Amino acid sequence: MAMDVSVHVGTLLAVLVYFRRDVLRMLLGAKDIGSGKANSSNARLMLYVLVSSIPVVIAGFALHYLEPDWIKTLYVIAWMTLIFGLVLWYADAKTTATKDISQMTYKDSLLIGLAQILALIPGVSRSGITMTAARFLGYNRSESAHYSMLMAMVAISGAGLLIGKDVFEEGSTQLGMDALIGVFFAFISGLIAVTAMMKFLQKATFTAFAIYRVILGVALLALLYTGAIG
Repeated sequence: MAMDVSVHVGTLLAVLVYFRRDVLRMLLGAKDIGSGKANSSNARLMLYVLVSSIPVVIAGFALHYLEPDWIKTLYVIAWMTLIFGLVLWYADAKTTATKDISQMTYKDSLLIGLAQILALIPGVSRSGITMTAARFLGYNRSESAHYSMLMAMVAISGAGLLIGKDVFEEGSTQLGMDALIGVFFAFISGLIAVTAMMKFLQKATFTAFAIYRVILGVALLALLYTGAIG
């Protein structure tokens, strides 16, 4: 669990660094809200991300304490990987999307936030399902990924806090050098991945990600139903 915390921290740092301008905008937005300027562009961005994050925070805490056994089975992971790979492909290929974040509404932010709840089921990618929802709502590919990553800051922080709480309760507060190394490599790999993805989506589609998910899902199901794994 200590290593899980370190990976969450490293990934969060990577997202914060890459989207530092948006982070600054949201901080300024919080200041605007405090001074009664809730309709400024910075304040709206801050509020949109918060509205998108509330559903998964509530559902995440509930699921963390309920911990249903079925949700972590390989069958669930395999089927969700396949199904939502196809849904991502459909949303990307069949939806004409041109909107950007400046055209975000509270309704859109809430709908994307509700979709993010599905990511609590293993096999449903958090970024995948939020980008899929954004595509269905008419946002272009790069802006769908952009907003999904802004939402990730809250989601990753929440997940890290839950795991950190478990570590603290077990008395494992001394993360040690291994965990610090984990933070470093999670930060480097996360920054490279986010940078590459954002550049890739400026010219490409989500098809490659959908194909990867479909192949992985089919392979897992074949291994499960033939008894090769279980």
